[in-house]
Formats: sequence, structure tokens, C-alpha cells
Amino acid sequence: MNSPFFLPLAGVRPIPRRRIMEKVDEYMSRRDYPGVERLLRYWLGEAEAGRDDEGRLMVLGELIGHYRKTGEAGPGEAAIEQALRLIRSMGAEGTVNAATTYINAATALHSFGKYEQALELFRMAVPVYRDHPELPAQQLSGLYNNMGLTLAALERYDEAFEAYRLALEPLSAAGVGFPEQAMTCLNLANAVEARLGMEQGEAQIFSLLDEASRLLRRPDIPRDGYYAYVCEKCAPTFEYYGYFLDAETFRRAAEEIYDRA
Repeated sequence: MNSPFFLPLAGVRPIPRRRIMEKVDEYMSRRDYPGVERLLRYWLGEAEAGRDDEGRLMVLGELIGHYRKTGEAGPGEAAIEQALRLIRSMGAEGTVNAATTYINAATALHSFGKYEQALELFRMAVPVYRDHPELPAQQLSGLYNNMGLTLAALERYDEAFEAYRLALEPLSAAGVGFPEQAMTCLNLANAVEARLGMEQGEAQIFSLLDEASRLLRRPDIPRDGYYAYVCEKCAPTFEYYGYFLDAETFRRAAEEIYDRA
């Protein structure tokens, strides 16, 4: 009789994924990036030794995100290639885990300036996520938001605006993901400026900035490490458009969270 539960393959020693992610979050809350890399490299070796392919894929995904944040293109692209090879060897191309890896890899490639390669991977993830409506709204939104950034970088603005619309739609419908909605509003503001210019797009840009500020100030958003990361990421955009008070408010909020960690 087949078990409805996942059972590790014979000879496989699974790594403790949840504990690893908790430690990553702990290091990230202190912005200890060298600590993150040491931790992930250690567990990548343990997953390889234990023949835990699912664990290897998870750790490689985290390494890709780490190198994106630190701007290390060489190690980042090497981790991406390793992850894509592993997905192919597992025959896991159509799985949610694979799609999540494609998105992580595409987001990193975008940050490294490899826009066409990034767009190809985003598009590989879209049908997989669409086939799994049970996924949290934030996951589908994140896919379209990051895809919009890449399309805007390629000056394909109509496609970028549509991607941002698709990013906001599931979050607004579910009433969740307020930090993510704020980031999408700021990305839209940047795309409007690039497409129309500041003078022609001013009213739309300022409306989007006001909405982003309102969303980030909601009292029901947990003031945790993720919120600090979002505030830190959004502050320069507010500053760029002359929203200096907002920029300072969100920078200070991020610093206070990091100082408490």
C-alpha cells in the first residue's frame, strides 16, 4: 500500500531545511552576509554527501539569493548553473520547487545585468505557478513584479506595465502582501518615468509614491527583518523623487529593527 507521506529514498540523509532557514533569517537580521555564506556552503556539502537532491536545490536557491544581495556575479552565476543542472538531472522541470529556483535565478541574473537570460527563466516559471492556484498570492505576485523589472530594463514598457498589474492583482484581491504591493508601486513609478518622462508622468508617479508610503506605514505589518529589508530597499526611490521624509522614516525603521536583532 502506497504511503501518502513523503519518505526519503534509501541511503538519503535529508538536511534540516527548516532549521537552516531559521539560521539564515537570524544571520540576515544582523546583516551578517559572510555568516550566511558559510552556513549555506556547509549545508550544501552535507546535502551532497547525504545524496539529498531536494536539500541541495533549496540551499543552492538560497545561495543564489545571497550572491544577488552581495552583488557577486561570478559565484552567483556558478550557483545558478549548478541549480539548473540539478533540476534537469532530477527530471523536476515542471515542479514548483524548480519554478521557484527559476525565479531566484532570474532575479539574480537581472541584478547582474543579464536581462534576456533573466526573462527566459521568468517565462519558464509562469506556467508552473499558474498551474498551482493554491500557492500564496505573494509568490505569484513576486514572479510578475520581478518580471516587470526585467521587461522595463529591456525598455518593453507595455509588457512591464502588464506584469506589474498582474503582480498587484492577487495581493489586492487577497488583502495581503502590503510591503510587496508597495515595492510594485515604486517599480511602476520608475517605469512610468522611464516611459513618459518626469514632466508628463508626474501626477501618476506621485500617486504611486503616495500609495507606496501608505502601504508601508500600515500598523498591521509585522516590523521584522523582512520589513526592514523592504524599507531599506524602498528608501532610495522615495529619496530620488524628493520624498525625503518618507526616505528617512523608512531608513530609520530598518535601522531600528537591525539594531534590535
